[in-house]
Amino acid sequence: MSSIIAKIEKEQSKSDIPEFRAGDSVKIHTRVVEGDKERIQIFAGIVISRKGSGLNQAFTVRKISYGEGVERVFPLHSPKVAKIEVTKQGRVRRARLHYLRGRKGKSAVMVKEQGAQQGAEQA
Repeated sequence: MSSIIAKIEKEQSKSDIPEFRAGDSVKIHTRVVEGDKERIQIFAGIVISRKGSGLNQAFTVRKISYGEGVERVFPLHSPKVAKIEVTKQGRVRRARLHYLRGRKGKSAVMVKEQGAQQGAEQA
């Protein structure tokens, strides 16, 4: 029975998913169906969490739109997700960044960049 499930999961899973984690800034290209037409809509923000495993994996992206915080949960292997583009890698110490919900303004979207040096080096 588990071999059948594994075979179905392998068919449904995507292989072109980039490496990203919490704190990274991403652009999610989603397929939106309006009537009989289909178009691509981009949702850009910071990944605040990843959850699940295998085919059931999902991630939450948060952005600030017109002063309001907007969060969307995307299934990782969904056919509605056309492409995931990592724009900036963040450096955080947490796996889930729910503390960003309580912040306002620029601090709500500021995460340290991966290549940033911290503190002064001692000689």
